[in-house]
Amino acid sequence: MHIRKPLIAAAATAALATGALAAFAGLGTASAAESSTTAAAGSVKIAYYDQWSVYGSAFYPKHLDTRGIASKLDVINYSFGNIHPTNLTCFEANKAAGDDNNPNAGDGAGDSYADYQKSFSAADSVSGVADKWDQPIVGVFNQFKQLKAKYPNLKINISIGGWTYSKYFSDAAKTDASRKKLVSSCIDQYIKGNLPVEGGYGGAGSAAGIFDGIDIDWEYPGSSGGHLGNHYAPEDKQNFTLLLKEFREQLDAYGTANGGKKYLLTSALPAGQDKIKYIETDKIGAYLDYANIMTYDMHGSWDGDGPTYHQSPLLNSAADPTDPIAPGTQKYGIKNAIDSWIDGNAAYGIAGGFPANKLTLGYEFYYRGWKGVPAGTTNGLAQTATGPSGARPTSQQAGIANYKELGGIVDNPATTFWDDQAKASYFYKDGEFFTGLNQKSIQARVDYGKQRGLAGAMMYSLLGLDDNATLLNQISDSLGGTTQPPTTPPTTPPTTPPTTPPTTPPTTPPATGCTAAAYVAGAVYTGGNEVSYNGHKWKAQWWTQNEVPGTTGEWGVWKDLGAC
Repeated sequence: MHIRKPLIAAAATAALATGALAAFAGLGTASAAESSTTAAAGSVKIAYYDQWSVYGSAFYPKHLDTRGIASKLDVINYSFGNIHPTNLTCFEANKAAGDDNNPNAGDGAGDSYADYQKSFSAADSVSGVADKWDQPIVGVFNQFKQLKAKYPNLKINISIGGWTYSKYFSDAAKTDASRKKLVSSCIDQYIKGNLPVEGGYGGAGSAAGIFDGIDIDWEYPGSSGGHLGNHYAPEDKQNFTLLLKEFREQLDAYGTANGGKKYLLTSALPAGQDKIKYIETDKIGAYLDYANIMTYDMHGSWDGDGPTYHQSPLLNSAADPTDPIAPGTQKYGIKNAIDSWIDGNAAYGIAGGFPANKLTLGYEFYYRGWKGVPAGTTNGLAQTATGPSGARPTSQQAGIANYKELGGIVDNPATTFWDDQAKASYFYKDGEFFTGLNQKSIQARVDYGKQRGLAGAMMYSLLGLDDNATLLNQISDSLGGTTQPPTTPPTTPPTTPPTTPPTTPPTTPPATGCTAAAYVAGAVYTGGNEVSYNGHKWKAQWWTQNEVPGTTGEWGVWKDLGAC
């Protein structure tokens, strides 16, 4: 059993300035320092792959390869890891999360089965080789290992938290000791790969080398606007900064001690001023590689019978019929969210100061919808409704639809409409109103991001794509930048020897005649290290620990150099 854990809270994530801007030009300019980094960093592409993708939707890591998705991405965030309710550590469990109305929905929940116990057939695996019972791990983790072998420039982060799993961040971040405990546990489990043994899989180092960093998705520090039952406190504002600092320091220390690898630290962050004000926007940029701003879910069927409006308006519009989300904050919109992060807003206690070239704009791969909407004079925009749109087979939620489920409504000239004030597209047919992305609104968002000197795009989530990955391709083409074709095997593997050499290697060549030192279980190897095992010579193509040569298939870390 699995549970949908949306990345972002409904109706709780953005800010929109009052008044309407009739033209896109002149929306504020990036500073000289920001502009100088735009060309290099402006096309970064980050996307979330959800844990539950492997179930009813049968959207496997293999499809990231066969549908051309992996070649368009720089970073995949795997969502989500959880925090233990009593230990306040990263952990693995095979327990479904509860209903969203349950304040304890995420307590002790997790999906270790999807992570590293679900076997993939040859037809469903990235490598085309079936999982075997005696592998250290199977599941999505092992498929990621194969995917990275084919796309050596692709980075994969573990994302911790999300809407359902953010309850205990406040507790874990409270003291220096608790922060150190959480961070070290997450690094131990996901970066060092020391998984608990479950279902016959896991163990020390079994997942080493899979994850290239950690994504923190705390929804939300200091705010009551997260999941029902979430813990929060005034000191979260400072503690969130200190938590990121601890992650940065421990990741850097571990990377330095293991071949000088750079580990990523990213965070999914709010777009609503009522939540941004609880974050030290001028400080956390020192520790993050990217801040992924959740610029979507600003309106949806939780607004009741409407009026209908955009879930991700870029600019203010006189057509926006809604009230601000909280006293002292502005209405929803992307521009003012980014203004708050970069420039600040003293009236709302937001310092600003976050580096523009580390911010990514959020792009949603799903649509929010209502039914029973009259056409009015605006083809359903800002009209009352009778309720959320009906649930679709893939999205399985009322008020939600994926691109492939809208039956040609998106980008059909007869059913697609443009709000030039908000710079947002919407879709209307037979009394149903949907809000989300198409090529025109994607281009407007990309143009705005480049004008502001932003890093690029964060996309949630890949599960919402159609088989042709239409929206991703549109974003990638609009952003520009190079893509990474697959390689077989990874080209130019790193040759830096490990800082900590393999432990107690034999000093006498094995009797088989192999001249390389014998493989030692538990030893740390990095790209370029050679060992002998079972009469063959093997070469490590990247960092590894406890992966026995010859057991991980042709896409595994060890390249067979032939019999000794």
